[in-house]
Amino acid sequence: MTAFRFLWSWLLVAPVAMGAVIAASSAIAADTPTAAQLDYSAMEEGAIAPEAQSVVEPIAEVEVPVELAQVSVEQPAPAAAPANTMTTVDSLEQIMEYSSEGNGNSLDQVTSISQLSDVQPTDWAFQALQSLVERYGVIAGYPDGTYRGNRAMTRYEFAAGLNAALDRVNELIAAGLADAVSREDLATLQRLQEEFAAELATLRGRVDALEARTAELEANQFSTTTKLRGETIFNVAGVLDEDEAFDSQITFGYRVRLNFDTSFTGRDTLRTRFQVRDVQSFDSNPIGFSFGGTSDGNFQLDNLYYTFPVGDRAQILIGANGLDVDELVASTISPLDSSTDGSVSNFGFPTQYTLSTGDAGAGAIIQLTDNLSLDFGYTGGEASDPSPGAGLFNGDYSIIGQLTFLSDPVDAALTYVNTYVADGLSVYDFDGPTVANTYGAQVNFKLLPGIEIGGGIAYANSVFIETGSAEAWSYQGTLAFRDLGGEGNLLGILAGVPLYSRDIVPRDDTGFLLEGFYNYQLNDNISITPSVIWITDPFNDDNVDDTIIGALRTSFTF
Repeated sequence: MTAFRFLWSWLLVAPVAMGAVIAASSAIAADTPTAAQLDYSAMEEGAIAPEAQSVVEPIAEVEVPVELAQVSVEQPAPAAAPANTMTTVDSLEQIMEYSSEGNGNSLDQVTSISQLSDVQPTDWAFQALQSLVERYGVIAGYPDGTYRGNRAMTRYEFAAGLNAALDRVNELIAAGLADAVSREDLATLQRLQEEFAAELATLRGRVDALEARTAELEANQFSTTTKLRGETIFNVAGVLDEDEAFDSQITFGYRVRLNFDTSFTGRDTLRTRFQVRDVQSFDSNPIGFSFGGTSDGNFQLDNLYYTFPVGDRAQILIGANGLDVDELVASTISPLDSSTDGSVSNFGFPTQYTLSTGDAGAGAIIQLTDNLSLDFGYTGGEASDPSPGAGLFNGDYSIIGQLTFLSDPVDAALTYVNTYVADGLSVYDFDGPTVANTYGAQVNFKLLPGIEIGGGIAYANSVFIETGSAEAWSYQGTLAFRDLGGEGNLLGILAGVPLYSRDIVPRDDTGFLLEGFYNYQLNDNISITPSVIWITDPFNDDNVDDTIIGALRTSFTF
């Protein structure tokens, strides 16, 4: 029994097992532009994925050699498929799903059946697969070396595989190797073409419009390697309990970010971020907003770094501008640490990362196990300054080391940061040379789907080189309810003690911050976040009245 007759019998007995013919996926991947070459995200919903175009190469009429002329294998006229087969969104979505799967997960064409780890000689389809591999070379596997022959398939997947087989037969005939194709194989192909004429016609009927749209996208695309992502934040805020000792007018601030993310290999990223913002904090709030700051209305280069993998266990990051120590770790652990959809106050950003400086440097994330990584890096605060006492290694700097554990039930991290700044750390209100050694621990438990509880503690031992030393503490608790009221929503509660030092303020006064916010996703691109922030004893001074701040953040992402 020949391979294709066996294949036909297989189809009649168990159609779901016809994964053998998904061999086309390797041919598709070979001829399809990669995501780094073309960005098709703007294609209208329901359009065929661009990667599908190679599966609908026109199927040339099979030229029958003289000695096989009595076997009719003439390409059948495309069957007039029912309207709902030719044009329904369901049909097109199947094509898109298959095309995406084949392009992203397929291996190169296998040359030996032994390359497929889950195909054994005792399998009932072993001989058919072996024949398709060795005689026609139209079988592909998955990146893990498996074939997954028991996976269900669609008629479109089978049609794509049939198309690849036809192409291969035509190649053999054109190369003068007609003897390699038996009459039985040709007859089987003819019957398969007739059976799947509607699916082949559906694919073929869309290719012209797809090619035209692809050409239009190529002609007007922003870049073959770079994607532009943007974010805009509007923030309206006011002090709810007016205190004449502080400025308390209602404010309206903004922040705009433009991220240019470039990939050269598909696994690396070169990020160039430009930012303009004007969000000023109330002087009764020592913490500030998570998106706060001002650039006087001018766009500035906020981030410039390149990250790439080394092997399967290491990720390297090199930054030339705006590199902070928290960008050199796998995670800050806190579920509320996001200026776009996390806490509105900056207290959602764990304190252990705030006693640092940086602008340019490098770091690495080394995966010790699947869940545990060792993260470390160095940032210089005056890297581009060649003057004495400055530069990459002789000026302000921070060194970070962190053990990060990430898993489904719990995330945790232990952090150490060593920092030197010539003009002092602003948190201490001291202008002289300062060395700070900061230790932090953060944990987040994922108790139930959508419910997370955690917190952290930070301790800093700082030395003021000209005057003495100081110890400082901070701790916080976090509670997050994800997808509450809809997908993408987040209800967050944040409570704790901002950084305080008995050595700096020799009193027993300790401030306390409580924030509640609800990030509501209006759609995939717009969210609104009302927030209330209550601070007792601001600046750790019980002579200062408590302050309550209300804010409404609106985030646009595109």
